[in-house]
Amino acid sequence: MKSKFSRREALQLGLGAAVLGACSQALPASKAEPKSDQEEGNRVATVCEFNKYGEELENAMILRTSPIAVKMLEKEADIPKEAIRPKKDRKYHIAQCQAFAMSRREGTTVAMLKEDHWCPTALMAYGMVEKPDSMAKFGGESYLSFEVGKYIGVVTAPLKSATFTPDVVLVYSNPAQLRGLLLTMMSDGASQVSGHFFLPSCGHCVVDPIKTKKYGIVLPDPGEYQRALTLEEEIIFAVPQEKMPGLMAGLKRGSRVYSHRDQHMSMLPDFEQPQFYKDLFKSWGLDTK
Repeated sequence: MKSKFSRREALQLGLGAAVLGACSQALPASKAEPKSDQEEGNRVATVCEFNKYGEELENAMILRTSPIAVKMLEKEADIPKEAIRPKKDRKYHIAQCQAFAMSRREGTTVAMLKEDHWCPTALMAYGMVEKPDSMAKFGGESYLSFEVGKYIGVVTAPLKSATFTPDVVLVYSNPAQLRGLLLTMMSDGASQVSGHFFLPSCGHCVVDPIKTKKYGIVLPDPGEYQRALTLEEEIIFAVPQEKMPGLMAGLKRGSRVYSHRDQHMSMLPDFEQPQFYKDLFKSWGLDTK
């Protein structure tokens, strides 16, 4: 029977399976907990650890699509062998948000060089072209960009099967799932998270986390909604490479508190109070039963 996959697609699926198999052997089970989320966050995770993070995030948060591994490319040799290049391999152009969608929905590794783009925003934000002198003329606003010429492109893949260490991880979630991720950083979240609510989402979710080393909450812009079929309830949570180990350590420590999978709705009067509720109510002379 003829395979329903193309040679390139079969190669990509095979590489993905090989990576997952290798990583499952390379990551021994360990009962030792890191001393703190901050200490855990002071190291760069391996590719296999990032793959495991992808699986864990999808499971704990019940994500509809895969978290995305994003890496900026400095030279063509950095392009993974399994990556498709839209113009070269498929004879068409796409926008960066569409490449994100292909990676998170279809499991495709996509390398976007200058000639692959069909939307000007990512080209400018990623420093692949010069910005016009006045962005206002084009209905745009000022936003962070990489130095022109520093990168030749960008590659994206599902985090759970990426063959490279990402510079930033993108999680498309609903507000409830996002809340679970943010709860892991209640102690210092205000100083560690930045919000971006205007255009362009493809720039803010990649450039800002890499440059500032902060988490980013980004509203998908109209282009993502219209061209990449991003759902109305989806929001982007961007995690710089350095913060992924600490985020995942906090998620594991919180387990039932932070995991979206373990949250259950029940509208009850006199619900069972956590102990710190009881302690506070008792100190105020209020009922605890």
